[in-house]
Amino acid sequence: MSTNVSRRTAMRLAAGGLAALPLTSACSGLSRSGGPNTTTESSAGAVLRSRARLPEPFTLPLTVPGVARPSSSDSTTDYYDIVQRESEVEILPGLRTRVWGYEGRFPGPTIVSRRGRRTVVRHRNNLPVPTVVHLHGGRTPPEHDGYPTDLVQPGARRDYVYPLDQPAATLWYHDHRMDFTGPQVYRGLAGFHLVRDDEEERLRLPNGERDIPLLITDRAFAEDGSFDYPARDPSLRGEPGVTDEFASGVMGDCVLVNGVPWPLLEVEAVRYRFRLLNASNARRYRLALDPPPPGGTAFTQVGGDQGLLAAPVGHEALPMAQAERFDVVVDFSAYRPGQQITLVNTLGEGGTRHVMRFVVTRRVRDDSRVPRTLVEIEPLSRSQVRVERDFVFARGGAEHHGMTLWTVNGKAFDPWRIDADPALGSVELWRIRAQNVPHPVHVHLAPFQVLGGGTTTSGWKDTVDLDNGGQAEILLRFDGYRGRYVFHCHNLEHEDMMMMANFEVH
Repeated sequence: MSTNVSRRTAMRLAAGGLAALPLTSACSGLSRSGGPNTTTESSAGAVLRSRARLPEPFTLPLTVPGVARPSSSDSTTDYYDIVQRESEVEILPGLRTRVWGYEGRFPGPTIVSRRGRRTVVRHRNNLPVPTVVHLHGGRTPPEHDGYPTDLVQPGARRDYVYPLDQPAATLWYHDHRMDFTGPQVYRGLAGFHLVRDDEEERLRLPNGERDIPLLITDRAFAEDGSFDYPARDPSLRGEPGVTDEFASGVMGDCVLVNGVPWPLLEVEAVRYRFRLLNASNARRYRLALDPPPPGGTAFTQVGGDQGLLAAPVGHEALPMAQAERFDVVVDFSAYRPGQQITLVNTLGEGGTRHVMRFVVTRRVRDDSRVPRTLVEIEPLSRSQVRVERDFVFARGGAEHHGMTLWTVNGKAFDPWRIDADPALGSVELWRIRAQNVPHPVHVHLAPFQVLGGGTTTSGWKDTVDLDNGGQAEILLRFDGYRGRYVFHCHNLEHEDMMMMANFEVH
């Protein structure tokens, strides 16, 4: 069951090649901002406008995804059973939305694991299409990583085994089916997976009901309240892909937080820890508080994609690309009781400028703290590098049925081609460059550090945000497991249109 926070106080699969992709726009009744394949609101893609009546912002209470309970445990392992199934939920007041969800929920239940204890999640697919589960940020053996062609067919089940020998971090799990990741995540297949450890708990950061995961997405709704997604085949059983005008990415006009449109959360005048996740298909955010705290810092970042930072970092605004996580503390004691504070997206326009609202209720005792130092992080250096590689993420270099594809180094994804072959235990330097539009690049398995990055790229990362024309140098450490993994753009429409490549650790 989800906990209502405010109520407390008021395929088709192309395994050996490319599946057919959309050639023409065929969505009647849809409107957008910007032209085909353009960047709007500082994101790559076009905006799909809802035809359903959307609620007024800040009228619905925030809900927090329920925490899953193990079906059994032994001395080394916790076992979970999750069913992927359709359900109808009320997202917009008075309307029912059919979701494809883990346990029929959107977001799915949060799994909480302990570092060093193995977690086994048995997924049963009761959906009408194949699925794949990827633990995003997990350091996972290749057979359990959710490779795009490792399908769980309708009616089948699969055990995903996660050693989780990694520091405390905010991870998430989502569908990763080849050619169909965008529409299947859009329909609801996403949820949090948190890893905890003793080192984190000794810090006395805000915890319990003041440690809140916030999964931020955008969606558009059809007149009947269903999710509107411009898939060429809405059943997702035939041709994959979106209609041509949305080939750069699908953005909605309604911002959801934990599945709630522009929610309201009542908070006490103390510190809160928010685990922020951009789970949108194509939308980027720049989050800020309105009004900012008088004389203070809006966000104190304590963690990122792969766990805690070495020391807290203050921000007045947080730029968030798709799949990035920011673990932040907000101190509401700087505000007076009764005051309203809005979390805004300064990259948005109209309704997408709003995210959610906080209302301060009362002053209470606060036993939490934010220490000056958090955890020790081993810095990687150029002196450790034995191999350097260059990758360009751009549109072009490959076509299919007349459609120009999104590619890595001019090549469309081929499951049988290996594009990098790092050695186990090695450190490599990758120069990644984005062309045409922004690209958030995600690397499976290997955590990395960004060279010369700003404060928002400090610590261990698994996703790096690149503006159009931007370049990043990242130092990757390939420890843990041998085998084949992927790296790709996390604009999900770009990923589905072949902007993905393989590396194999040997």
